[in-house]
Amino acid sequence: MSELIVTRHGRVLQLTLNRPAARNALNNALLMQLAEQLEAAAADADIAVCVISGNERCFAAGADLNEMAEKDLSATLNDIRPRLWGRIDAFNKPLIAAVNGYALGAGCELALLCDVVIAGDNARFGLPEITLGIMPGAGGTQRLIRSVGKSLACKMVLTGESITAVQAHSAGLVSDVFPASLTLEYALKLAARIASHSPLALQAAKQALRQSQEVPLQAGLAQERQLFTLLAATDDRREGIDAFLQKRTPDFKGR
Repeated sequence: MSELIVTRHGRVLQLTLNRPAARNALNNALLMQLAEQLEAAAADADIAVCVISGNERCFAAGADLNEMAEKDLSATLNDIRPRLWGRIDAFNKPLIAAVNGYALGAGCELALLCDVVIAGDNARFGLPEITLGIMPGAGGTQRLIRSVGKSLACKMVLTGESITAVQAHSAGLVSDVFPASLTLEYALKLAARIASHSPLALQAAKQALRQSQEVPLQAGLAQERQLFTLLAATDDRREGIDAFLQKRTPDFKGR
């Protein structure tokens, strides 16, 4: 049985975590498959958006503790995981997480790495590493505080307590909450709507949005303007404006 199920929906690629017996724990092998599939999608002009999902009861309940328990200090220092997370983070197209059930530890970090998070009403988000004598190590402390603010992020990391989908929505961690049975359906519909836009504009917009979390405001504004200006040289920009003026649906080519 494949631990990562790959499904195409037109210009949308769905990647389904499939380790139900381990509650979709993210071991190195699964992270490697995610990285490889996202790299292939980045190079495929026919794919515009990717959706990562789990099952209705669990997105991903954390890292694989059996695998982690085998690593001493030396093995941890030389672990391939940071490079795998970096490869996943480098994906340059819109990335959506469809989260039902538990998104804990590395599962929460994977959701935080995505551009948009859609949650089922049964979702729970948390970073419980502190209860194991460790701390988040795949971006949890950095991305969570940027998403939900200092006070809630500190509470979640220092207590290990999780929050509900409704709390996550209120805090800005997720964009929408749906009944669990509809989470994936909505995420795919959202992905299809995003995929209908110019691929070049989508990638530029994602780059600018990400920069907003990483650089001072003035540097971000300069980068935004530069990307805006570069899009002026594309066929897609002319097609988008012409289609609007002619009251028709644009036909973007990614050029």
